[in-house]
Amino acid sequence: MDKLYEQAETGCCPRFDPGPWDRKEVTFQDKLFVKDHVRSFLHIPLNFGKVMVRNMERIQAAGALAPEPLLLSDEKSPWGADVYIAVSRDVPGAEMARVSGTFLTRVFEGPYQNIRQWVEEMKAHVAAQQKKIEKLYFFYTTCPKCAKYYDKNYIVLLAKV
Repeated sequence: MDKLYEQAETGCCPRFDPGPWDRKEVTFQDKLFVKDHVRSFLHIPLNFGKVMVRNMERIQAAGALAPEPLLLSDEKSPWGADVYIAVSRDVPGAEMARVSGTFLTRVFEGPYQNIRQWVEEMKAHVAAQQKKIEKLYFFYTTCPKCAKYYDKNYIVLLAKV
């Protein structure tokens, strides 16, 4: 397993530092991800854990952990989301995707129930910079167990502009 994960206090998700992500402009050029789909009911994931375990096993077996964890979710509908797990190389047996573009970011902290408010704040943030959102991704920085341990539930919104 990668040193960053091994050094995490939880043995799972590393502690998240919001500084490098809050109110930044980030550019990805063909950033490589494993792509999968999570079934949801009104945006509440139903099989997220199973999807993550399956993909993390493949990623670890391929020695493809990204140097820094990045999990993006594209909430396509109330019934499902595409998830993108950053990797360092192609992963056999997984669907691969590349993401490019310029993104404005904001970090939010709190319970997931605040997501609608955060989306509105993100829209205002982008509009204040005279830009339009092409696509919105959610970066869940830790799993629920680690968020509880760290007593922080950070979510980064990335608006492709």
